[in-house]
Amino acid sequence: MRLGAYVLAADMPETDRLWATTTAWWPAIEVLLVTGVTNARTEAANTSIKQIKRTGRGYRNPAHYRARILLASAARTAA
Repeated sequence: MRLGAYVLAADMPETDRLWATTTAWWPAIEVLLVTGVTNARTEAANTSIKQIKRTGRGYRNPAHYRARILLASAARTAA
């Protein structure tokens, strides 16, 4: 791989870290490049749930918390 040769030639900590990160994540990067599939929808749902939890300032009843998440999800899906 050419990037590895450039990293060795640069001899910098930043490029070494970039190379380590790239090699560690390469299977996931390759899946994205080949299939175009990402986990963006899952991340968006998790962010939405965290935002509901923040703005709710602590739901005492777990059923209400679950209902609020489902309602927000349904509203986002219908829109």
